[in-house]
Amino acid sequence: MTAEQPLSQNCASLGRHRSVWEGRADGWINLVDDLSRLAILPADDPERALRMQNVRRTVELLTPIESYWAFPGGRVFGELRHWIEREEMVRAHQAARRIHRVLAARTYRHDANTLDSDNELPSQIETDSERQAQLTRPYFEVLIVDEMSASEEEALRRRVQRKRSPDDDFIFDIVVVPSFEDALIATLVNFNLQAVVIRHGFPFRSVNHNDMLRRFLEGLDENIEAMPEFERGPLLGRRIAQIRPELDLYLVTDVSVEDIAARVGEVFKRIFFGEEDHIELYSSIMKGVSERHKTPFFNALRDYAKQPTGVFHALPLARGKAIMNSNWIGDLAQFYGMNLFMAETSATSGGLDSLLDPVGPLKLAQEYAARAFGARRTYFATNGTSTCNKIVVQALVRPDDIVLVDRNCHKSHHYGLVLAGAQVTYLDSYPLDVYSMYGAVPIRHIKETLLSFRRAGTLDRVRMVLLTNCTFDGIVYDVERVMMECLAIKPDLVFLWDEAWFAFARCHPIYRQRTAMASAAKLADKFNDPEYAKNYEQFALTIDWSDDAQLLDTRLLPDPTRARVRVYATHSTHKTLTALRQGSMIHVWDQDFKDKAEESFHEAYMTHTSTSPNYQILASLDVGRRQVELEGYELIQRQLELAMSLREQVKQHPLLSRYFRFLRVSDVVPPAYRDSGVNSYYDDETGWNNLETAWRTDEFVLDPTRATLVIGATGMDGDTFKNKELMDKYGIQINKTSRNTVLFMTNIGSTRSAIAYLIEVLVKIARDVDARVSDMSTIERRTHEKRVRSLTLEQPPLPDFSSFHFAFRGRSIESRAETRDGDIRSAFFLSYDDANCEYIDMNEAARAIATGRELVSALFVIPYPPGFPILVPGQVISAGILQFMAALDVREIHGFRPELGFRIFSQDALDRAVQGTASRVAIALSDRVAQRQSSDAPADTEVEQIAGFTTVKDDVSRSQN
Repeated sequence: MTAEQPLSQNCASLGRHRSVWEGRADGWINLVDDLSRLAILPADDPERALRMQNVRRTVELLTPIESYWAFPGGRVFGELRHWIEREEMVRAHQAARRIHRVLAARTYRHDANTLDSDNELPSQIETDSERQAQLTRPYFEVLIVDEMSASEEEALRRRVQRKRSPDDDFIFDIVVVPSFEDALIATLVNFNLQAVVIRHGFPFRSVNHNDMLRRFLEGLDENIEAMPEFERGPLLGRRIAQIRPELDLYLVTDVSVEDIAARVGEVFKRIFFGEEDHIELYSSIMKGVSERHKTPFFNALRDYAKQPTGVFHALPLARGKAIMNSNWIGDLAQFYGMNLFMAETSATSGGLDSLLDPVGPLKLAQEYAARAFGARRTYFATNGTSTCNKIVVQALVRPDDIVLVDRNCHKSHHYGLVLAGAQVTYLDSYPLDVYSMYGAVPIRHIKETLLSFRRAGTLDRVRMVLLTNCTFDGIVYDVERVMMECLAIKPDLVFLWDEAWFAFARCHPIYRQRTAMASAAKLADKFNDPEYAKNYEQFALTIDWSDDAQLLDTRLLPDPTRARVRVYATHSTHKTLTALRQGSMIHVWDQDFKDKAEESFHEAYMTHTSTSPNYQILASLDVGRRQVELEGYELIQRQLELAMSLREQVKQHPLLSRYFRFLRVSDVVPPAYRDSGVNSYYDDETGWNNLETAWRTDEFVLDPTRATLVIGATGMDGDTFKNKELMDKYGIQINKTSRNTVLFMTNIGSTRSAIAYLIEVLVKIARDVDARVSDMSTIERRTHEKRVRSLTLEQPPLPDFSSFHFAFRGRSIESRAETRDGDIRSAFFLSYDDANCEYIDMNEAARAIATGRELVSALFVIPYPPGFPILVPGQVISAGILQFMAALDVREIHGFRPELGFRIFSQDALDRAVQGTASRVAIALSDRVAQRQSSDAPADTEVEQIAGFTTVKDDVSRSQN
C-alpha cells in the first residue's frame, strides 16, 4: 500500500466494499479464514502462496483502518503483523480469531480481559461486584489529536487507566492520531468516539491519506499547512463540530489560553493550558458524556415505579393492582411485565411532572431534546405527529391567513387548516406518472405562487409555507434554498416542515444539512454575517424586484435586515428513532417566538394535548434522545449501508433483476432538479462521493434508505404484492405501495440478517413468478402480458389540483384578481347538513362533467395508497381526477363510497354559497370604501372600489347562470 492510496481503493482490493466499516468487517473474516488455512498447509503447497498474498493484502487494508480505533489498538495489531511476517501462522491465527470474535461480539466494550496476556486494558478489578459494575458501565473512546511516539502513547494510555475507578459511570479508552486529516478520518469512521481532545501542535497531512475526507476540506480558504500550528487546533475543532456536533471537544494549548477561549470558546467544551489540569480534563470528559447520558424523565418514572404508594385516583391499572387481583387477566402482566404497570399513573407529583406545564424532569428532557436536534425549544407529544401538525398550524395561522401547502401532505395538515380557518393554496408537486407517485414542489412553483399573491395585492395575508421533508417516497428538499428564496419575496414567512419520516437525519452529516433546524440555524448565522450583508447589497443592485420573470429565473437572496427566521419542524420520533408508538416532537427555531407565538402556541398545545398523557411514551422519547446523542451517527450510517447493500444485491442478481429493480435518484428526480448530474448515489469507483455531491448541490435528492422496488414486471400490483406475497406468505411488513411499486425502508433496527431474509424472499417470489409464467397457456400468457403492460407502460396521469369552486375561491378585493387559495373550512362544514349534499357515481359524474356541470366535492377523498387527497372540500372534480380514480387498484378510499359514489354539493347549496360569497365581498368593499373616505383618499379611488364591487357582482351572476 502506498502512502497516498485511499482506503476506499484498499477496500476494493478485497472485493467490492461500500465503506470502510464493511471493508473492516469483511477484512477480519478473510484474515481469519486465510490464517486458518495457512496454519495447516504444508510449506510446499501451491495454495500457500495465494493465501499469503491474500493475507498481506488484508493486512495492508486493515493497518490504516485499525489506527482509528482503540481496539485492538496499534500495539496488538502490530504484534499480529509481526507473527504473520515471521510466518508463525498458528499463533497468528489464534490471535486473529480472538480479536475477530471480540470485535464481532463487542465484548471489548465491557470486558477488560478479552485478550488475556495481550490485553490492552489491564484490569484493576479486585472483586466480583466490581467486575459486575464494569459490565454494566457503557464504554466509549476519546480521540487524542497529537503527534507522539509509540512509547508516549502507551504512557498516556496507562495514565488514563490509572485514573479509572469502580465508581465511574463509564469506562473509556483513547485513540491517538497524529494529524489534522487523521483526526477528520477518525471522527468519520470511529463510532465509539464521544469526545475529542485536540492538543497543541500537529501536522496537517496524514500518511494514511483518504479521499473521503476531501469533501470536509472543501471550502477551507486557509492554507492549513502554512498556518501556525497553534491555529490548527481551533480550526480542527470547528470542522469536527460541523461533522459530528454531538461530540464534546476539548482544547489543550500552550499558547495564550485566555485569548483562544475568547475566540473559539463556543466550539470547545473546555480549554486547558498545557498539562496543568490533566485530572480536570479526565473529569470533564466523564462529566460531558454524563450530561448526554442523562434521561431525567425516564429516571424519574423508573424511581416512581419503585416507590410504595397508595392509589386513590384514576387508573385502576396503576401499580398493577387491577391485574394482580384478577382471576382472569393475569396473562396481561405475563406478557408485558409488571414494570409497565408499576410506572402507569396519572399523577404529576412524586418526582414526576406535568406535560402541560412542565417544571421538573419533563422540562429538562425537552431541553435536552432541543439540544440534540439543534432546536431552540422542543415539545413532546404523545398522540403522534398528526397532533403536532395541528398544534403548529393552530398556533400560527389565523382565520383568513393564506397558507401555501403541498397538496400531497399528510391529511392531518388538511384537517388542521380546516380547524384554523385558513385560506389554503395547494401547491402541485412534479408528477411521476409511471410509478403513480408525486415528487415534491419545485421552488419555481412556490415563487410563482407568492408572486401571484403580490400581483393580487394579498401577499401580506400569506402566513405560512408548509412542506413535507422528506416525502414518504424519500424526496428531500434543499431546505435552506427554499427558505432563502421565499424570504426574499416575503421576509416574514413562517415555515412548517413536516419531517415525520426524517427525525433520524440530525444524526448524520450528509442528511443534517437538509433538515429544518440545521438550516434555520445556518440562516440565522448568515443573516448576522457582515460578509453576507455585502453580498446582498451587490445582489440587490442587479435585480429588478418588480420584474417577475427575472425573479423566477434568479436564485434570490433575502434582505438580512428584514428577513426573520421562523421555522418549525414536526418529527414522528417513533417512525425512525427509538420511541413508543405515537411518540413525537415539535422543534422550534423561531426568533420571534417569545413576541409573536408563545402564548398562542401554548394555547394550541393545551387544545390538542391530552391531560392524561402516556408516561411510557414520554419516557421512551427521553431515552430515544439519549440514543441520538450517543450512538445516532453509527446507527444511521449502518442503516444507510444496509439500504445500499439491498439495492446492489437486487441489481446484480440475474433472476431478481428480471422482475425487480429499485428506483435510483434519476428515476424520481428529473434532470432539471439535479444540477450535479448524478444518476446513482453509489459507484464502485468513487464510493459515496456521488451521494455527497448531490446532497450538497441538487434541488431535490433521494434518501437512499427509502428503497422503492418496481414490481410491474411480475404482473402484480402493489397492494397484491404487499398483502398476498410479502405479508401472508413470508411475514414481511411494509407500509407504502403504489400501483406498481412497494417501498422498503431500512431503519436503525435493521440488520444484515434481515436484509438477507428479504433477498431470500424476493428470490422465492421471482422463482414462483417464473414458474407460473412458464406454465401458462397461450391465452393465459396474453392476459399476463396485458397485465404487465398495464402496470409498466399504461399508468394514468396523476391529476394536479383542479381548482376551488367559485363559492369557495380566494380573490383580491383591490385588484379583482382571483388567486389559487380557497376556503376549505366553509366547504367542510357546509357538508355537515345532508340537505346540501347528494351522491353521484363514477359513470354519472363523467356524463355530468361532459355536459358542462361543475361537480364540487363535499369531502376529502383520500385513496390508500397513495395516501394524499385526490379531492378536498370545495374542489371541482375534473375529468382527469375521474380517470385516475377509475384506474386505482386499491380497496381503501376514504371519503368515497363505492355503492354511492362521490358526495358532492347540490346546485342549490352552491348557489346559496355563491350568494354568501357576494355578501361577504360587498361588506368587505364597503369597509374599504369607508376607510378610504375617512383617510381623504382621492375620489377616483372610490370609483375604482365601486367598479370592483360591480365586477364581483357580475362574476357572481355569471356563476349562478
